[in-house]
This record gives sequence, structure tokens and C-alpha cells, in this order.
Amino acid sequence: MIETTLRSGIDRRSLLTTLVLLSAVSAPALSVSASAQTASSDPLPSWNEGSAKQAILDFVRDTTDRSTPKFVPPEDRIATFDQDGTLWVEHPIYCQMMYCLDRVPVLTTQQPELKEVEPFKTVLSESRGALARLSMRDIEKIALATLTGMTTDEFAVEAKKWLASTKHPRWNRLYTELVYQPMLEVMTYLRANGFKTFIVTGFGQDFVRLYSQQIYGIPPEQVIGSALAVKYGYDKDGNPILINEPRLLLNDNAAGKPEGIHLMIGRRPRASFGNSTGDEQMLEYTGAGDGARLSMLVLHDDAKREYAYGPAQGLPDTKIGALTPALYAEAKKNNWTVISMKNDWKTIFSFE
Repeated sequence: MIETTLRSGIDRRSLLTTLVLLSAVSAPALSVSASAQTASSDPLPSWNEGSAKQAILDFVRDTTDRSTPKFVPPEDRIATFDQDGTLWVEHPIYCQMMYCLDRVPVLTTQQPELKEVEPFKTVLSESRGALARLSMRDIEKIALATLTGMTTDEFAVEAKKWLASTKHPRWNRLYTELVYQPMLEVMTYLRANGFKTFIVTGFGQDFVRLYSQQIYGIPPEQVIGSALAVKYGYDKDGNPILINEPRLLLNDNAAGKPEGIHLMIGRRPRASFGNSTGDEQMLEYTGAGDGARLSMLVLHDDAKREYAYGPAQGLPDTKIGALTPALYAEAKKNNWTVISMKNDWKTIFSFE
């Protein structure tokens, strides 16, 4: 069913991915040889030398050297990472939101009455202007409708098929290939030094858990995300099942991130990585602890190799993953490290 939808929805998807009001122009990625992390003495080969790279190296050295006052016991070495815009591409529209939009035709085939109900009618119309005006409430309604009414196992099967076949319109590569190589190196480096790495995302926990182990080396139980309520029941053969319900159990965005961290981890992170206002409270919570702390924000300022948006530092404004001037100022005030994608990253993707 999903494959049929994908084949028939190619033009629609191309239209949907132009929703976000960006002034950055897409361009082919530079052909650059990626620096593989081998036995080299440099644990972060895809990073240029500079303050951002040095902040990571200094933090790991300080927290793992027993002779320093900043030493952190292994059980307290927790690092949290936002996903969209921090670990992989989020423009021109979030990956899971694209999945939800692609499911609207499937949903309205099953429930024809929704074809005349907003916001589903707007999605089916494929009108660029109308789609761009969808409110957050509309988007939440689409997500709840397209992600519920099925078992958790059914969702996993359909979402895996979608992820295995759907490609980003700019690079013509699977979304799971558009992971930032420098951030993969950071996670690997932290784990090699006794840190436990977690993904803390505003998008669906179940969605990210489908690929977190394969793509990031992070097991499903170390993924915290927005979660729908599930209900225990039985199928027609009497087998136990869990059914997704149209009710949000955990909103893991903004203030919900430290709340989710406390609920699911029970320890304050020593290091946190984000890229937008949705990560602000997580970085604040991390930095408020005593001892060595590392808070970092990825600034998307490379329109040639990826995208450029802010609106901090005079970059184009965006509805997706905004790093505002106020957040940038807070980062400078609190000594958070701002990572310039353009200046700090030698390589962005492993396929460059």
C-alpha cells in the first residue's frame, strides 16, 4: 500500500518539499573525499581545527582524566543529541512530517469522509500556497491521524518501507544517508570514552527508534521522543497487541526535553547538542549542573553544501529549526559553543 502511494505521489512530494520559505538555493554537494575515522590520532577528522573542535576535545579530556578536578565518574557520563538539524538534514521539511503527508492519501482512501475535511483536503489539493499556510495545529492533526489507529508493529513495517524507498529531493538519497559525519564522529568519540549517548527529539520516538541503532549506533531504549499513548489489546486471533491512540503521552520539545530526560534517564546530561529554539531548555538544563559541562548548537550557515538559515547572524528566517538571534545571544552569554557548519566542518556527509 505504501509503495503504491509513493509511486503515485512523486509529483506531490516534490511540491510538498517546497513548503518552507527559504531563500537559500539548493546546489549539488561538493565532491570532497571524506576523512574516514581510522586508527589516526585525530578522533574528529571531519572537523576543521578551531574552537568548536577544541571544546569537544577539552571536555572529553577533562571529564575522563582522574587527575583533574573536572573528572566525571563513568555512570554520570551522559550526552544527549537532538536529531533533526543536529544529526541529519531537516530542510526543506522534517523527514517524519513528509512521512505523515505521504500517508494522507492512504488515510483518506480508508476514510473517504476525510477528503472534504481540513486540513486533509488542503494536503490532497497539492496547492503550494495553501499548504504553506497550514498551522501547527493542522500539522498536529495530520500527524495524529496518520500515525494512529494501527498497531505498533504495523506502523514499524510501513515506516521501514517508506524509509527504505523515499529519497530527499535535493540529493536524491535516502534520508538515512543524510547524516552529518562530524556528529557521528562526536558520538563515537564520546562512547569510546565511557559516555552513554541518547537522542532527545521533538519528533516521534517510535519513528526514530526504527533506525537509531543502524544509523547512529544508539539503541532504541536510548531514544527519547514525542510519544503517543498506546493501548493494550488483542487481535482477531487472540494475540496481544499495542495500538497507537490519538493522544499525546509525551511532548518532547522545548521544556518537554529536560522533562523527558528526567523521566527516561534520571540523570542530568553532561553534554547536550542541538540546533534550534526547541533545544534551548535542554542546553540550559545541561549547563545548570555543576562540574564540567558542554552545550553546543549547530548553526546552518552553508548554503552551498547544505542549507543556510537562522535567522541568527543575518541568515534567512525559517519555519523549520530556527536558531533565533535571542538564542544565539543566550549561547554567547552562557558560553555555549556555536558550531559553524561552514567553517567548522571539513566534511558534512560521508558520501562527499
